[in-house]
Amino acid sequence: MDDDTITLWRPVGPVELRLIADSGMSAFPPRLPEQPIFYPVTTEEYAVKIARDWNVRESGSGYVTRFAVRRAYLAQYPVQDAGGKAHREYWIPAEQLAAFNAAIVGPIEVTHEFR
Repeated sequence: MDDDTITLWRPVGPVELRLIADSGMSAFPPRLPEQPIFYPVTTEEYAVKIARDWNVRESGSGYVTRFAVRRAYLAQYPVQDAGGKAHREYWIPAEQLAAFNAAIVGPIEVTHEFR
């Protein structure tokens, strides 16, 4: 990626991955009512931990997605510390997800799969 984008990762389960695939690997699906925040993470290692340790337990499989987002768009959101420097993420309000998706540059790629 270039200096105009930031690479992020998102751990997902099989249902969310299917919905991403349905978008042509270009967008994340709307949040469910009990999910007010969309949280992409800043490191692949953190995404792997969540996909492997949480998504597999909850749904039988977990996936790590990688994607680039326009830096100028992300500038409005501070990086959140969710339990240490290794656990950093952006908190995007659910109602802002369409704008977030519009700021994605290129495809959403699957980098890891766990079962």
